[in-house]
Amino acid sequence: MEKYNVAILLLWVFIALCIILELKVEAKVSSHFDREIEAKLKLLNKPAVKSIKSEDGDIIDCVNIYNQPTFDNPDLKNHTIQRIPDFLLDQSHISSTEYASNASTEVFQTWQKSGSCPEGTIPIRRIQKEDLLRVASVDHFGQKPFEPFVNSANTTNLNFSSLSATTNLVSLKNRSDANLLTLGYNFIGAMANINIWNPKVERPEDFTTAQMWLKAGNGADFESIEAGWTVNPKLYGDHNSRLFVYWTRDSYKSSGCFDLTCHGFVQISSEMALGASLGPYSSSFNQQYEINVGIFKDNGGNWWLRVKNRIIIGYWPAELLGNLKHSSTLIQWGGQVFSYAVKKTPHTGTQMGSGEEASGGFGFASYMSNLRIKDYSQSLKYPELVHAFAAEPYCYSALNIDVHYKEPIFYFGGPGRYIPHCP
Repeated sequence: MEKYNVAILLLWVFIALCIILELKVEAKVSSHFDREIEAKLKLLNKPAVKSIKSEDGDIIDCVNIYNQPTFDNPDLKNHTIQRIPDFLLDQSHISSTEYASNASTEVFQTWQKSGSCPEGTIPIRRIQKEDLLRVASVDHFGQKPFEPFVNSANTTNLNFSSLSATTNLVSLKNRSDANLLTLGYNFIGAMANINIWNPKVERPEDFTTAQMWLKAGNGADFESIEAGWTVNPKLYGDHNSRLFVYWTRDSYKSSGCFDLTCHGFVQISSEMALGASLGPYSSSFNQQYEINVGIFKDNGGNWWLRVKNRIIIGYWPAELLGNLKHSSTLIQWGGQVFSYAVKKTPHTGTQMGSGEEASGGFGFASYMSNLRIKDYSQSLKYPELVHAFAAEPYCYSALNIDVHYKEPIFYFGGPGRYIPHCP
């Protein structure tokens, strides 16, 4: 009996030692992770000249323009902030479409109600610890997940028969697009008025966008610069519609990120913050709101972002780009849903655009109007060849309405799973 008691005691001692050891290991891992997070926050959040607490919960730091995170990039150590090209300040080309004559461009960012940043600073949305805790890898914070390419669509099947070359359009496994696209050889700019909505995102890892893509290269090897609005709860921690930019040099494999979460985009504007909430939202049977977004290349190979026809937010510097330094070969306008439950059953219920199908039309479906491209003729014009394409037309649709004597308008979107023909 005594031996039995001793054995039981030894067993409990062994269990206690194992628990203590496990707790020490967990504490060590936790401590290492905490240090990793703190180091990342220090890199992302630069000292502020002024901080603004927004009513939506964001903190906007007004950071000296020369101290922005992008300049931590070794490739930009000798970079001089570029002068705004004169053509970006030219207002003579600005027009509105007849279709969208009832839309309002009085769009603002929520943080602007609470203050403004002084000259010589730029507003940067502060990254919080909880933002980093939502991601699997701190090193990849702010990046779109890399994923394999699946079936592609050939332009010979997309009413581009007049083009001498065929081009494969990539389709990513976990992304569903509905867009209007045009192909060319020397695009040096594009713009659109993007209708603003607040679609529902069903799963924590899902996100939805309404945006423009300017790409160079095709198939599984391309560069892309992007801008528009997104609802991305994993990145931003809420379900607000937010202004964003993105870039990649290698098809989302390792380079690029949203906003200023990596060393890429150079911001110069003190008026608007990348990643900050936009408003008001459009609603059915009610006022429609839109924001003009334009991306244009200068002679040095930098690509500039202009919003609301007048605010020059900043640029993607030529040092970070490859073929895009010369021109873009593919432009897309439309929406995208990222989810691990697209292109399969059951499908995600994350919405694109307004959540209504493209056939809903003005006031119901999300749209883009005033679409323009710029080539080396230096004129802004509607593209000669366009095609509306939807990767999953039974879940998210695309429709370009071209009525005689009226400017074409592009509708896109859908509710995902919540329509009978979506699995």
